[in-house]
Amino acid sequence: MKINREILRLSIPAIVSNITVPLLGLTDTAIAGHLDADLFIGAIAVGSMMLNVTFWLFGFLRMGTTGLTAQAYGGNDRRRLREIFSRSFFLGLCIGTVLLSLSVPLREMLLVAISPDPSVRALASEYYTVCIFSAPAMLATTAIQGWLFGMQTTMLPMVISISVNIINIATSLILVFILKTGFIGIAYGTLTANWVGVFLALVIAKRKAHGRLWCGIGNIISGEDLKRFFSVNSDIFFRSGCIMAVSLTTTAVGARLGELTLATNAVMMQFFHFFSFFMDGFAFTAEALTGRFAGAGDLLMLKRSRNALLVWSASMAMFFFMAYALFSPYIVSLITDSPTVRENAGSYRLCLSLIPPLTVAAFIYDGFFIGLTATRRMLVATILSASAFFMICFLHADGIHLPDNNGLWTSFLVYLLLRGMLLAFQSNKVFSQDYIKTLRSA
Repeated sequence: MKINREILRLSIPAIVSNITVPLLGLTDTAIAGHLDADLFIGAIAVGSMMLNVTFWLFGFLRMGTTGLTAQAYGGNDRRRLREIFSRSFFLGLCIGTVLLSLSVPLREMLLVAISPDPSVRALASEYYTVCIFSAPAMLATTAIQGWLFGMQTTMLPMVISISVNIINIATSLILVFILKTGFIGIAYGTLTANWVGVFLALVIAKRKAHGRLWCGIGNIISGEDLKRFFSVNSDIFFRSGCIMAVSLTTTAVGARLGELTLATNAVMMQFFHFFSFFMDGFAFTAEALTGRFAGAGDLLMLKRSRNALLVWSASMAMFFFMAYALFSPYIVSLITDSPTVRENAGSYRLCLSLIPPLTVAAFIYDGFFIGLTATRRMLVATILSASAFFMICFLHADGIHLPDNNGLWTSFLVYLLLRGMLLAFQSNKVFSQDYIKTLRSA
């Protein structure tokens, strides 16, 4: 096997898929921006944030499914592949149904936390109320995409993501501008696209599985596999909670440091997100390949794929380091026209340049540990690094208080660096023959 060719085969579609995600938000914002009132743009921003917060914790439906599926694929265990698909799919439907039943208290809690203006609040509430009905479909689709990653294809998840985005855009445009439904048409476009998307994903998954996709209910709810399934996914769930706590704290602290700092940080986070689009692509590949070779018990290919992915990751970090170091003022100018935000962001040029080399390990080692289902170790590393973030951010010689923006970004980057280092220090144990044997006997 040409390992570098295999890495690119899996990584490039994953990167393309990642890049299409913000394009959808941009299109929704553009549609709202043509409705003759600025508050529609704010309502989309708030409503989208509410939905992201609601769904983000359930990313384990993709990650946990990918690692377990890749191991079953590597071991050529068709029965387990059907069990993992069925469990993940129905778990996604169940969680989505629970979220739907709790949508009113969730909506009100999120609106209180965000505290938008009353006019924006009413529209955002309406947007969320419609879009939350897509929760079962969206989470089930997430599970299917994770299963497809584990089946060693990122092209098919990319097709699903792009198709859902195109349907969303087309439906929203028709509803808003042709059928004259107004702002709420954007929400119904999202709702329609997600439900069409889950049926499309099922058709694609069935073809990938050559028709044999489901297992009986008895296999879903019994056996040691079920215990392992929930152990892996619960670890990832609590890890996601730690990451969300850090992200929300970073945003909240920035907001309390003033409008200029909030705007500057929003621009700076785009540098982090753009790098993450590329690194997540390689992380998804790491999940698929390490899980596959671990499931097959092929320690040689497991280590070869790890080493090749580390080289690719280091190369990407160096490329982005050079790009940010040389061109960050021009990139900032593309993001914002505000002279004050541009000037303020310019004072963080070194910080922007250091984002790729300091954060790259967290991305790629997350992929390794998810593929090897070493999720408990990953959870512990995240808890320790998140604790370091809060200590550095808030604990000072004269007591506990808010940091300045330099302190905030220092804390954020140290948190990501430490997360990657803690995983790297443990990597030899999970890439060992003894650990692989425990996976194959599980």
